[in-house]
Amino acid sequence: MRRHAVKLVASVLITVGLVLAITRGGLKLVPDGGDFSGVRWWGLALYVPALAGMWWFRSVRWRYLLRSVVDEPKLRLFAVSSAGFAAILLLPFRLGELARPYMLRTRPEEARPDRPALTMTAATSSIIAERVIDGLFISLVLAIVLLFVPTIQPLPEKVASLSIPIADVRASAFVVLAAFTTALAVLAVFYFARPFAHRATVATIGKVSPALATKLTSLFEKLADGLHVLRRGRDALGFVVETTIYWGFNALGMWLLAIGCGIVHADGSSITFLESVGLLGMLSCAILIPGPPGLIGFFQLGIYAGMTMYFPTQIVLGPGAAYVFLVYIVQVAFTLILGGWGLWHEGGARRLREVAAARAVSESPLGEATP
Repeated sequence: MRRHAVKLVASVLITVGLVLAITRGGLKLVPDGGDFSGVRWWGLALYVPALAGMWWFRSVRWRYLLRSVVDEPKLRLFAVSSAGFAAILLLPFRLGELARPYMLRTRPEEARPDRPALTMTAATSSIIAERVIDGLFISLVLAIVLLFVPTIQPLPEKVASLSIPIADVRASAFVVLAAFTTALAVLAVFYFARPFAHRATVATIGKVSPALATKLTSLFEKLADGLHVLRRGRDALGFVVETTIYWGFNALGMWLLAIGCGIVHADGSSITFLESVGLLGMLSCAILIPGPPGLIGFFQLGIYAGMTMYFPTQIVLGPGAAYVFLVYIVQVAFTLILGGWGLWHEGGARRLREVAAARAVSESPLGEATP
């Protein structure tokens, strides 16, 4: 608490500011009772299994990024990832991103001659690679949707009733795409052309501060190691395929739930799948911003911004409010439940396995573990 006191206070201030801005702007964090009148609950029933499929592939695709160092079972990756995703949700400023590498790293008591050690640095670099590839993937898909999927005309000037220009929101998606493209390019150069990257950093930043150039070079070299997957064709293909399935399940679930909530156009036609991809893209860009615990405010704002481009205001502020609320509540509940199970699996289940192994040794006639 002492170490992160400033971050925690800042996150509280950000949360209060966002909640006040959203509610005073006419958007609803908690819908009115009438907003749920058109909800068909089969949409929620279909959303949950889609969310489960998304969660599985989001978790286990990590193995492709780790395989050059260690080959972890899918169930353990699922447990560690579930606990890590819960930490991201609960901790401010995305501090929870470090939970997964911390939990998966090789502990001193786990080191064995026949098992490669996974250092904290190696595990963290894999997370950085995952985040960069994820950001590039969804921002590229969002850019395509924004360019080719028709919006309502004329396009509203602001996001619902907030003083946020919708043109700026659309432009930010392309800024995010440029940022992740640049990040991946920098990491790729440090991975595939490390001597050149080192010389270029020293020749540019080194003229201002040699010490800073040295630190940056060392940092980017470590982070770039997460791109080992690019040298392994089958692993790279597997990661891309499962990443596509993960985002596909995510968009599918949001689409089905939106239909169930009565999200329709002015002519009464239902939301399309590609429009749900646009909502997902705007949500993903919004929650990339390091913010408060629970991602509250950023999460809701991202979906509201997406809906404003495709649906009339009465839909956005009516059935749309129920939709945003259900997406948020279900995801939070799902994250906390699976996060708790993941912690038990990595803590309680591990302890049970250790006790069972010790019992097997004590019961063996030779005093050692039986085959």
